[in-house]
Amino acid sequence: MRLAGKVAIITGAGSGIGKATAALFRSEGATVIGADLHGADVDCDAGDEASVKALVERVVGDHGRLDIIFANAGVSGGFDGLFDQDAAAWAEILRINLIGPFLAIKYAAPAMKDSPMTKEGGGGSIICTASVAGLRAGAGGPAYSASKAGVISLVKVAATQMVGANIRVNAICPGLIETGMTEFIFDRAREKGQEDRIGHLNPLKRGGQPIEIANTALFLASDDSSYVNGQAITVDGGLSASHPYNHQSYGRTSA
Repeated sequence: MRLAGKVAIITGAGSGIGKATAALFRSEGATVIGADLHGADVDCDAGDEASVKALVERVVGDHGRLDIIFANAGVSGGFDGLFDQDAAAWAEILRINLIGPFLAIKYAAPAMKDSPMTKEGGGGSIICTASVAGLRAGAGGPAYSASKAGVISLVKVAATQMVGANIRVNAICPGLIETGMTEFIFDRAREKGQEDRIGHLNPLKRGGQPIEIANTALFLASDDSSYVNGQAITVDGGLSASHPYNHQSYGRTSA
């Protein structure tokens, strides 16, 4: 019960990582308000300022506090090349993927500052979903990758803006995780009998599951990570530990 008595908001909670995290947080004792365009506790456009402001105000009004927010909502925007996307497509991807986490921080932080989370009064944990695509090229479309690089920078800047508030701000950088966003990759591989090729570029040689990101979010939300701040934690099976190449299985040698 690592989150007993705490109140958490999770955006993008209607499916995938957000849904798995909401269930895990609840099992650890938190009161969770899941937000999404549909399929969650509250309908909310995570990239719309009025919607995010209203969400935070509603939660604080209903529960008297806010301890955790997981700004997880995002869109892929497709894999079109740099010269195949227009400014409107970029703007929409950035609105949800980057402005969304900014709005979560903007409205959650003041509420957390006044929350009785600690003996000193105030404090909380803000978690944002970034991506390995924000670390290196090749893991997502141009706009998506740029938006996630922005999230990584955002949490570092935000952490330094919270001096003395006991509010931690961190990001998670998932690798290839089986969600609605990546479903076509997994389905295509299974249809072709190539399931063993999923995640073949990482040392674990597999894709990840939403619960594996949820477990990292739980760590960042809980007091277990009380000295972790301004970090982007990569959860990708080791993909970003090296430049991609065709890994041999452990113990095998090439002829």
